[in-house]
Amino acid sequence: MTDGTDGGGDDGDDGNASAGSASYVLGVRFRLEPAAAGVSVEPAAFETTLFRAADPPGTDGWLFFRDNLWRGELNDPAHVRDLAAEVLDVPVVAVDFRELRTDEAYLDALKAAIADDLALFNADSTAEVISKYLGSSIRVVE
Repeated sequence: MTDGTDGGGDDGDDGNASAGSASYVLGVRFRLEPAAAGVSVEPAAFETTLFRAADPPGTDGWLFFRDNLWRGELNDPAHVRDLAAEVLDVPVVAVDFRELRTDEAYLDALKAAIADDLALFNADSTAEVISKYLGSSIRVVE
């Protein structure tokens, strides 16, 4: 799932070694469709959790949250469902955003990158950007 169109912010410097790490956590429901005639499966649908690594702030793809989320929900579930189907190579029936699971270092780097270009988000503060796109769906882990 690489669709996180950047739209700016990447100055070519990838000195993000201290940016920490984070993942977008998505619930995914998919189905199996046997290719051979006379073959069936029960159950045909399954649920799993997909973890998509969050790109380091300021690099290509780091705006995944801006481009795909609104108030902690997927802004275009069909689009993200297609992205999930592509990376999982199965028909995806449904997908939902659960959280951005992050460490403190990544969250600090994310907030700094947001603060560097608030106009990119049409916002007056970093807190407004976080709320606008991620809602309260951020979980900080060790």
